[in-house]
Order: sequence, then C-alpha cells, then structure tokens
Amino acid sequence: MKEMENQGLDRRDFFKKSALFGLGLAAVGSLTMPALAEAAAVPKGPKHDLYLLNFALNAEHQAIAAYQVGAESKLLDPALLKVALSFQADHEAHAAILAETIKKLGGTPVTPKVSLKAPMTELASKWGFPLDKLKNQNDVLHFAAGLEVGAAKAYLGTVPEFSNPELAHAAANIEGDEAMHFAVLRSALGEFPVPAAFISAMPS
Repeated sequence: MKEMENQGLDRRDFFKKSALFGLGLAAVGSLTMPALAEAAAVPKGPKHDLYLLNFALNAEHQAIAAYQVGAESKLLDPALLKVALSFQADHEAHAAILAETIKKLGGTPVTPKVSLKAPMTELASKWGFPLDKLKNQNDVLHFAAGLEVGAAKAYLGTVPEFSNPELAHAAANIEGDEAMHFAVLRSALGEFPVPAAFISAMPS
C-alpha cells in the first residue's frame, strides 16, 4: 500500500513538474511564434535577419524579467538566488550584444514590455508569468528551466534562418549558454542535467 501511495505521489510530482516546464515553454512560445511567423514572411536578407535578432532580443528581455520575478519571490535559498542572478546577468549580456548588433545593422531594438523596477505582480502580468503557481523554490526552478530549454530550442530554430553566417554563429553561441542554464537548473532540482542527446529532444 505504501509503495502504491509513493508511486501515486511520484506521478503527481511528475505531472506538476511537466506543467511547470510547460508554462515556461508556453511563455516562450507565445512570445516567439508570431515573431518567427512574421520573419518567415520576409525573404532572407538583412531585413529578415533584423526580425530574427529582435525576436531573440525580446526573448532575452523576457528571461531577464523572469529571473527578476524569481529573485523577488523570496523563494530561493541564498545559493540558488546567486545562480539565478548570475543567469540573469548572462541574459542581460545577450540582450546588450543583440541590441548593439541591431543598431549596427540599421534597425531599432525592441524594448522590454515593462521596467524591471515595476512591482513583481506587474512584471508577471505583462509577460504572462504564472505567478500564482510559483509556491516554492522548486516551482521557480522548474519554471526557469522551461524558459531556458524553450529559449535554447528557439535559438536552434533561428540558426539556419540567418542570411549572415556571423549572425548564425552568434545565435548558436547564445544557444549553448541557454542549454547550460537548463542543465544547471535540472541539476539543482536533483534531476539528470542532460536528459537527451540533442537540444530538440530535450523534455519540456
């Protein structure tokens, strides 16, 4: 009986984790799919590349806001808070280089939907984050992991779409960082950090 109860708990835990990963990917998907569809309608070339760069920049703004919400939630212990803030700094570096590149190519970088100084509830509302579902540290880590693997897959999809090979290389460079973030977050959750041999096959 106890074994059956434990199996039931394991199943509920699995579905809970899957749901939180899904929320992370849903947030990325709702942000990126319209932008990618719009970019696909533009013939490959400089304008197409600018669409892709701004799509990536918007995703980085989203990640920065997500880690801000995680930090302000007070649900992370000091060691994991330090990791979260480090990852946020990585996304800020990604955003800075993307914005600089967009300007050099004659484009206008997209701006964040809301200032990081806004209340946590406003940040979550503007970006569609599931604030009501973040009840403990693991919830925050699962949500962040979902965002990271979603971002890695999104960058993977953009790499072959760039007309400029240097931009494709830059996207692949950032993709690798997102994947490492995902692995570290899974490890922090006590899960195997690299659950598949290919980014496209990583569980969501």
